[in-house]
Amino acid sequence: MAEYPTVYVATDEPRQYSTTIQVIAVIVAIVTGGYMLPWTIAIFRGLRNSTAIFWIDLLLGWTLIGWVVALVMSLRRIVR
Repeated sequence: MAEYPTVYVATDEPRQYSTTIQVIAVIVAIVTGGYMLPWTIAIFRGLRNSTAIFWIDLLLGWTLIGWVVALVMSLRRIVR
């Protein structure tokens, strides 16, 4: 008898990921969502320096010090 090659059929079943991968995915989603939080706060508070906060957060936020600086800038009291 001749042997035929194995045929793999695509299914519509969702792929099952391990719990560890799922937890890592949730952590990454939370961290990336919080990265631009200072800029979001500045926008909702209507701060004039929201553009500066955006650039500080985007370019220096990864240092954590830059992120804290941007957060402090966005939480400062509005002086009119």
